[in-house]
Amino acid sequence: MTPNLRLLLPVAASLILLGLDATATLAQSEPPAAKPARHCFSLTRWNGGWRAPTKDVLYLGVDNTDVYRLDLNGGSNQLLMGDVHLINIARGGDMVCNPIDLDLFVSDNHGFKTPLFVKTITKLTPEEVAALPKKFHP
Repeated sequence: MTPNLRLLLPVAASLILLGLDATATLAQSEPPAAKPARHCFSLTRWNGGWRAPTKDVLYLGVDNTDVYRLDLNGGSNQLLMGDVHLINIARGGDMVCNPIDLDLFVSDNHGFKTPLFVKTITKLTPEEVAALPKKFHP
């Protein structure tokens, strides 16, 4: 190496380390992204009431005051028929906090059942519940 390059190498390495340190400091100073509020309900508090405004959305009545919206992946046209009911197979705990906590099926009165895959669970605010058309209140 030439004498000039020998002097520049430690300087270049120092600048790189300073740059990495500054990036790490900036990353640490940013506040973490806020997590959405997690609302759970007990299966024993679900009164069995439900309504489906579309094949991809269910409203569940919990405790006669709370309404939870379930967004479905794919849904089922059977939900829009009058002679069907929901089946949930409880596996493990009683609390529903995540979509995987529900093992839902829609069933007709002839023994056939179709699985429903829940994407999201959202607890509606009192204002959102009040804004629901009467026919979609569970």
